[in-house]
Amino acid sequence: MAARSTPALLGKRALNRALLARQFLLRRTVLSPLAVIEHLVGMQSQNPMPPYVGLWTRLEKFEAEQLSSLVLERKVVRIALMRATIHLVTAGDCRGLRRTLQPVLQRHVKFAFANSEVGEAERLAEHASALVRERPRTWAELGALLSVRWPGITTDALARAVRSLLPLVQVPPRGLWASSGPAVHTTADHWLGAAPSPDVPIETIVRRYLAAFGPATVNDVQAWSGLTRLREVLARMKPELLVFRDDAGGELFDVTDAPRPDANAPAPPRFLPEYDNLLLGHADRSRIVASVHRSAVYSRNGIISSTVLVDGFVGATWKIATRHERATLSITPLVRIVKRDRAVIAEEGERLLQFVAPDAKAHEVTFP
Repeated sequence: MAARSTPALLGKRALNRALLARQFLLRRTVLSPLAVIEHLVGMQSQNPMPPYVGLWTRLEKFEAEQLSSLVLERKVVRIALMRATIHLVTAGDCRGLRRTLQPVLQRHVKFAFANSEVGEAERLAEHASALVRERPRTWAELGALLSVRWPGITTDALARAVRSLLPLVQVPPRGLWASSGPAVHTTADHWLGAAPSPDVPIETIVRRYLAAFGPATVNDVQAWSGLTRLREVLARMKPELLVFRDDAGGELFDVTDAPRPDANAPAPPRFLPEYDNLLLGHADRSRIVASVHRSAVYSRNGIISSTVLVDGFVGATWKIATRHERATLSITPLVRIVKRDRAVIAEEGERLLQFVAPDAKAHEVTFP
């Protein structure tokens, strides 16, 4: 019997460059915003504005109005999906992914109802659906209306349960670039005018994840999606996938037609918004954030900082403040950045200011 060959090793830099290439961060893409959102399997969107910067940093030409138009035309929506967090996704993915990912969201129903009260949860879903179909509702409004019928449950628990039970989307003006408003909700089928699609096979979701985030381990896929027990799924898919190993000897899976650039491929500086997909797509995030910098990026209260990629890895955080018609981009390095690289980062930062604050009379990029 022939000896089984050892899978090829992919070190941190090789994984980093593969991830950047698939996220359009090695080279900006000419694809449309809709195509990029679909390729990324949605964009993390706890706040409505980060996807605008996320698309600006990935596309060769992008104007904020392009995404606002997609929102108004109902071609993209904001809905709880992977990890039960809000994502900006295409209308097709909203319909198709929600049913497959329902087990991830179903866990939150327990905040309001015990397992023995399934019938009560169903009544909650039916009543809440009628309320948001009548007209879109804020959480506060919906919680107050629901608490009349379920007075013993907190409005927060009721809201969590409803978002888990129903495919609720946030409707405009929420999510528009220049005129975003409070989050108001209705059901996806009511907003999009079609019934939900059948479940997307888990294997399809895994392939799409690997195309945008791979190569990856089983734990990475589970951490990104929130789904569990995927080891058996990857085992079934193994004959169609490429298999590598990481520095720790872990098994990495990948689709055959995705880019895997040289580990030393040049990586230009890129500004990532808060909650960017790149920072939340893996269980082991060392391919993009060094362990010594995790506390500066991931706060204890769940906030993910806006970051700057330096040689492909998180090397700084950033903030923009506008005062007296002056927009200032403040960059806080996490690594030593030489003068030459500071100049290139500042140039990219000036372009970011032109995008975020085009009406400011003065722009300034600062380092400490």
